Amino acid sequence: MKLLGKQQLHDFKEKHADARSHIESWEAEVESMEWKTPHELKSMFPSADTPGNQQAIFNICGNRYRLWVQVEYKQRIVLVRKIGTHKEYSKWKIV
Repeated sequence: MKLLGKQQLHDFKEKHADARSHIESWEAEVESMEWKTPHELKSMFPSADTPGNQQAIFNICGNRYRLWVQVEYKQRIVLVRKIGTHKEYSKWKIV
């Protein structure tokens, strides 16, 4: 998959050093994948939420942080929408 929005991830890693290795591992795994459906995504990341509209929410650092992405399966693109603490996540409007 092509991963867009890496700058948000980079900025987040600078602020939250404890998340660095988790995010870098997630990035590498996503870029090596070619999901065609949400089911394939869930098979790789069983704890991810897929609320619909080609979106996915990933737990980072044991659910301390949340990562919201838009997945364009046909184009093989993952777009980072937001990354934040679990508290910040509770205020996001996932549509």
